[in-house]
Amino acid sequence: MENLLTIQEMSGLTGLSAHTLRYYEKVGMLEGVARNEQGYRAYSEADVSWVQFLMLLRELDIPIRDMKRYSDLRSQGPSTVQERRLMLEAHQSRVQQQVRKLSENLEKLAGKIQYYKEMEEGEVSAVK
Repeated sequence: MENLLTIQEMSGLTGLSAHTLRYYEKVGMLEGVARNEQGYRAYSEADVSWVQFLMLLRELDIPIRDMKRYSDLRSQGPSTVQERRLMLEAHQSRVQQQVRKLSENLEKLAGKIQYYKEMEEGEVSAVK
């Protein structure tokens, strides 16, 4: 038999609050959560995996409305695989653009830091 988790255990495992887990369930992003004999939520390994994916989407700054859309598509089954893939590819492209911009900015920052080090050593005048 599968090891089921309470909401507190799921919260501890994922780092999400019980409130957030209930919210995800309420808005339909976390469907089919089983209940134990006492009526408490009992999260499966599949639920854990899905919540971890939702967390990945949030960490990548995917808006809740897009997460909800993706979740709705997922609930519709295999007929929506292409649309889900396209959604993820579009966001992947945006993230790659952000990474490139961050890399450029880090290079500029490193140049400024190097300039200040040289100033401290008296190698350049204080103009930049």
